[in-house]
Amino acid sequence: MEQLDLRLYAIVDPENSGGHGLVDLARAVAAGGATLVQLRDKVSDTAHMIEEARALKAALAPFGVPLIVNDRVDVALAADADGVHVGQEDMGAAQARGMLGPAPFIGLSVRTVEQAAAAPLGLIDYVGIGGVYATASKTSGKSPIGLDGLRKVVRVFRDRIGNFPACGIAGITAANAEPVIAAGADGVCVISALSHRPDSQAAARELRAVVDAALKIYAPKVPAVGAHGHAHEAAS
Repeated sequence: MEQLDLRLYAIVDPENSGGHGLVDLARAVAAGGATLVQLRDKVSDTAHMIEEARALKAALAPFGVPLIVNDRVDVALAADADGVHVGQEDMGAAQARGMLGPAPFIGLSVRTVEQAAAAPLGLIDYVGIGGVYATASKTSGKSPIGLDGLRKVVRVFRDRIGNFPACGIAGITAANAEPVIAAGADGVCVISALSHRPDSQAAARELRAVVDAALKIYAPKVPAVGAHGHAHEAAS
């Protein structure tokens, strides 16, 4: 399985859709250059989420953009999504991998050096690091880790494995994305910067251009990826 392209990771969420329909929004951001889309839905019932995920997967297929489902392994399996993203309080990566098998991608949220040191790199495919900046789209009650916090977490992964695919998340816009890449992220994960803009396709195009330009300057080396498509921790 190929490695995920994390350059512009768009989250679509019915509670933060900016008035856009989720399928239309996903299609627009993919057309604008999103490289990965996540469905995050904390309000719908399971049946509706499966229907939503299937519709999103179909909409993204012509663009070759994978669909990740937040938290819900059952929904990802039922909708034949490309993977799941789990948080520190969600289902553990080992349990998720056991349910999904070797192929679908698993992403993990990380905000501290301790979590980075404990992350099961043999079971997951990428990490979302943050929140980097303050955001209104997710009220976790936790203060942002900032660019310095992002750098420290990235350093843990580099010390463990060289480079491990990572994106910065929370409060990222075209105006502040470059420092996130400079701090070591391979891409940015965004909601409001795309969904709350009238023209989400143009917003995606603008943000993708900023990320691509920053990667030309700060690009980390491509991570070593294991035979099954999952990055594996080097033997110490």
